[in-house]
Amino acid sequence: MPPIIQISGAQGAMDRYAAAIQNAGGAARTGYCPQADLSCDGLLLCGGEDVDPAFFGQENRGSMPPDLARDRAELALLAAYWAAGKPILGICRGVQILNIFLGGTLIQDLPDGIRPFHRRKEGDAVHLIRAEEDSLLHRWYGGVFPVNSYHHQALDRLGAGLRATAWSESGVIEAVEHENRPVLGVQFHPERMAFANRREDTVDGEAVFRWFLQQCGG
Repeated sequence: MPPIIQISGAQGAMDRYAAAIQNAGGAARTGYCPQADLSCDGLLLCGGEDVDPAFFGQENRGSMPPDLARDRAELALLAAYWAAGKPILGICRGVQILNIFLGGTLIQDLPDGIRPFHRRKEGDAVHLIRAEEDSLLHRWYGGVFPVNSYHHQALDRLGAGLRATAWSESGVIEAVEHENRPVLGVQFHPERMAFANRREDTVDGEAVFRWFLQQCGG
């Protein structure tokens, strides 16, 4: 039986994530503001709008209006899957709320000189990132490689147990791994770089989903 992955995301915006899980050999169970379903083998948190900065103890300093229902639901999902010791994959907003759950903070709005390299008005930006030698990303892609990008926020202080494993050329954290759990977060969008969405100007995002499903028993 393929691993079943619970996917939480914005309404109408989970198809590519679900397709990536299915193409990698898993089964996807999607939902907006779902309750935790621990019959699933792992949790995937999708990209989307900004998390309310109140959840990491800050006033609004450039965050877009939040979806408080989603924020609360995903923090509850993280608590349940964390307590169960199950694998977690966070993508874009997903890595940000994972960091918040573990006590970290965000840069609410990247500086003007950096933001255009990470987010365009239309479509993904593409830029190089550098990965640590002992990281998953280095194993899959080498030391320096191109990824897509669509975000104006980024990780700041890291949450408990997380270590940064990749950075953009400007120093923005692009990936984190947990020191002793099967937990990975990436700031880029591998679901838009894999399978039917494979692109020539970035690495192949398939490896992210293959690894995640392996952690989930696939």
